Amino acid sequence: MTAEERQREIVRAARRGGSVDVATLATELGVAKETVRRDLRVLEDHGLVRRTHGGAYPVESAGFETTLAFRTTMHVPEKRRIAAAAADLLGDAETVFVDEGFTPQLIAEALPRDRPLTVVTASLATAGALAEAENTTVLLLGGRVRAGTLATVDHWTTRMLAGFVIDLAYIGANGITREHGLTTPDPAVSEVKAQAMRASRRTVFAGVHTKFGAVSFCRFASVGDIEAIVTGTQLPAAEAHRYSLQGPQVIRV
Repeated sequence: MTAEERQREIVRAARRGGSVDVATLATELGVAKETVRRDLRVLEDHGLVRRTHGGAYPVESAGFETTLAFRTTMHVPEKRRIAAAAADLLGDAETVFVDEGFTPQLIAEALPRDRPLTVVTASLATAGALAEAENTTVLLLGGRVRAGTLATVDHWTTRMLAGFVIDLAYIGANGITREHGLTTPDPAVSEVKAQAMRASRRTVFAGVHTKFGAVSFCRFASVGDIEAIVTGTQLPAAEAHRYSLQGPQVIRV
């Protein structure tokens, strides 16, 4: 097996299982652990995986995107902390856009129930979670439903959004960097996110630390377009400060 073939197999294994372990890969591929580590460095340089202590996990890209079901299993405690902190930024907002994805869904569930609130979302999962919430009006955007994320896209979705003036948008992304801003693999998803931001007076980005430094195919916003970033403490304080220099408040929880 050549190095290229071995690296392709590592990427397939990471995408299939959600992560890979150096020791396991070395055994399965019949090579030394240092060879696997070298392969992972190459794959990280190409933006296909992110290394961790003892292994790596796949990076979402134009050709690969995790499902909503998979996202409900990864970094859950961090996502719950982020969701609670993001919900605290609601202020006096009466209308809120909640993006697709598991972290935004957790934010929606953390929003207060003791006051009237209108939640606009493209996410079927979020709409279902809030459908019976007291004092909450849920407006589900129409459109084509993407099977992996259970969210609507295309012109029906963006046309509805264009008719609203929303107080606050909670936005997710597949990647965020200081150079390329907020990105996502699918152009249809990118346009929904961009339209939601155009329709909203304030925007908060919420995402786990693994989103930082990752770049996907479609750019829909710059870092300076958002009011606040909410993420985990695993994002180094120095790196958080660099993002704050572009405008947003950065909250690490």
